[in-house]
Amino acid sequence: MADQDVFVNVVGGVKVTETSADLALLLAMVSSLRDRPLPQDLVVFGEVGLAGEIRPYRASGAYLRSGKHGFRRAIVPAANVPKKVPEGMQIFGVKKLSDAAKRF
Repeated sequence: MADQDVFVNVVGGVKVTETSADLALLLAMVSSLRDRPLPQDLVVFGEVGLAGEIRPYRASGAYLRSGKHGFRRAIVPAANVPKKVPEGMQIFGVKKLSDAAKRF
């Protein structure tokens, strides 16, 4: 992506200040480069470090509640995977950006 200009537009003019949005934004860019859309039932949370490592985040229960809104799959930091996964939901814990990119 070093030769690409990247512009990110967040719907509704929302200011993205939460670092757990890092992984979702990066996967959207990977999706665009591959010309392959992300699944509509996928929710993504995670902070990404400069070396591509996926860091855990504080509000780890947010993606569990996303199942109530039709999301059936989640990509989250490996450290945030719960011991008990809600019925009907798949949760993929990842440690690196490359691991997350392989999940779709």
